[in-house]
Amino acid sequence: MKNIRIGIIGFGTVGRGVVKNLQRNLAVFRRHFGVPVELAKIADKDLKTDRGINIPQGMLISDAEEIVNDKSIDIVVELIGGIEPAMSLIKKALSNGKSVVTANKALLAEKGEELFKHAGLHNREIFFEASVGGGIPIIKGLREGLAANRIFSIYAIINGTTNYILSRMKEEKISFKDALKSAKDEGYAEADPRLDISGMDSAHKIVLLSSIASGKWIKLNEVYSEGIEKVDQIDIEYAKELGFVIKLLAVYKEKNNAIEVRVNPTMVGDKGMLAAVTGAYNAILLEGDFVGNILYYGLGAGEKPTASAVVSDILDISRNIISGKSRPFIPDFPNREKKIIGIGEIRSKYYFRFTVLDRTGVLSKIAGVLGDNKISISSVIQKGRNKGNAVPIVVLTHKAYERDMRDAIDIIDKMDVTKGKTVVYRVGGF
Repeated sequence: MKNIRIGIIGFGTVGRGVVKNLQRNLAVFRRHFGVPVELAKIADKDLKTDRGINIPQGMLISDAEEIVNDKSIDIVVELIGGIEPAMSLIKKALSNGKSVVTANKALLAEKGEELFKHAGLHNREIFFEASVGGGIPIIKGLREGLAANRIFSIYAIINGTTNYILSRMKEEKISFKDALKSAKDEGYAEADPRLDISGMDSAHKIVLLSSIASGKWIKLNEVYSEGIEKVDQIDIEYAKELGFVIKLLAVYKEKNNAIEVRVNPTMVGDKGMLAAVTGAYNAILLEGDFVGNILYYGLGAGEKPTASAVVSDILDISRNIISGKSRPFIPDFPNREKKIIGIGEIRSKYYFRFTVLDRTGVLSKIAGVLGDNKISISSVIQKGRNKGNAVPIVVLTHKAYERDMRDAIDIIDKMDVTKGKTVVYRVGGF
């Protein structure tokens, strides 16, 4: 049987892991899966750095075009990231009759609909397990293992950097700045961590999960996103007292053809499954109509977990090539009637921390504004007195519409007794 030849574009951390995996397990793949996989070429601009791997002479090249245009290569693995030249290289590979494996969540979130349609036109496949959750098989889980279910909700911790930072802040009672420095020192955060801490990385990933779950292509600009830059130690302490932990959650919910997709710091119940996810680990909690609640958990990044997902995709495509049956991934998302609701239309419980003057009647004024905006209070914390000076008042609410919450906070923040912008967190049990 003709070997299935693989070309890898990008020889960084993940690329190195993929090559190690292929070199180590080629005989295992052939024995267990009947898949005769052969690593043909690797393209990278850096030909000099020692990756600690023995590569046959001539396998490592500098020109990625040589891989996408090589008629003998069956599968192209794109691991360079970014929009261009990754987009052009993937499209050219598909046009040239090659299937593609990628870990590029930013590209798929922004250009995925176009790329999947292009793959369908050429009867080729794009597999992307490594784009979400590292080694966690969540894409395959949604596509195959949970295909018999309508997915009602997804609550996901899908960025290891932010989860590590929030975990350190809680466990060691340190500031966001100090926790971020620790994340950089330990290699969990990039030198420029904005993509992670802003929530954008999680937004890229929830676009992909939501699109698969709903059957409607979710656009990145339809995802409401907040980061963790403003998380303060005082709110972590209040959360603990109230029985909560702060996590950066990516959320998908569908009800009556209305879809809610967002990323934001959320207070989750400290006895729930997501609260126990610490450090750089990821977790994805789904609810299906038949399977009920199911949790996926594991390392969300790194050389080995991500390489595991990439090679798994290579093997899946290889099986399809051998069987002669290509399975383009949903080149057309049919559920156009489903509506993405704006952030103002969501309903949630809320945590408020007001900074107000310690005067008689202030709490009743706040309660009055909340009541006028259809927000009812479930509990209040006010510690100590500091008459005539600013003090914090913490309020938990029952469920309310986001639009009403924002209207109320806008009024409260303009009151003469308010001495700081109100801190707001959405609250869930999970």
